[in-house]
Amino acid sequence: MKKALLMIDRGSKMKEVQEELRNTCDFIKHKTDYSYVDYCFLEVIPPYISEGIRKCIDTGVDSITIVPYFLYPGMKLKDAVTQTASIIYQENKKMVITKPLSYQPIISEIVLKRVNSLIVEKRLDKEKANLCLLLIGHGSSDKRAREAFLYTVNSLKKIYKDVKFCFLELEPPNIEEGIKECLSSNPHTIVVVPYFLHKGVHIQKDILVDLANAQEKYSFNSLFISGHIGVDPAVIDLVITLAKEAEDKSGVF
Repeated sequence: MKKALLMIDRGSKMKEVQEELRNTCDFIKHKTDYSYVDYCFLEVIPPYISEGIRKCIDTGVDSITIVPYFLYPGMKLKDAVTQTASIIYQENKKMVITKPLSYQPIISEIVLKRVNSLIVEKRLDKEKANLCLLLIGHGSSDKRAREAFLYTVNSLKKIYKDVKFCFLELEPPNIEEGIKECLSSNPHTIVVVPYFLHKGVHIQKDILVDLANAQEKYSFNSLFISGHIGVDPAVIDLVITLAKEAEDKSGVF
């Protein structure tokens, strides 16, 4: 049986995002027996979901495993699954949809790895007891997304004593409020952790602008930013695991 795996991402015009997705797909294909691995977008730019599924079918595969490549549950994830289910109904192909990346312990471990790498790189080991971690999430009007984000926040609290969180947009606390909350514990250093899958415009511009404004307001200079989640062997393995679980559960693969 020829199988395809298709990742559905929210969508971005940034070439860095597309490069990360392409690299992730290439790694998955190298580690599995899928004959075709690709990505598509829910919105912003093509290829959209319908085109992504059509490209899979045109390669002559017998089945397609769909991976909603989202950190959060919520409306965007629901839209992606709803669109996919509609197309599945119309096409005479075996298809299955996996779980998203939310509530996966390995994601929390990757975030912790990014923090620890920064601490080593910037030689902050001596300050570990006096630093504050500030996780920045995207923000959502859906409370389920907030709960999924706090799952990772709380996992880091098991390792670091001072962990705060904030959001880029849509819900409080915002980044300025997050910095203010960090400063309330009088840390030597603030380590900002961007809780994002990709190096898109939010990381390259939006977060930096808000952080600069907050630093200027509070006159706090000892701040470092860790890496985002990005392309990681653990993410590759997670996607493969979620795909296998969904395929096994379906009973048709």
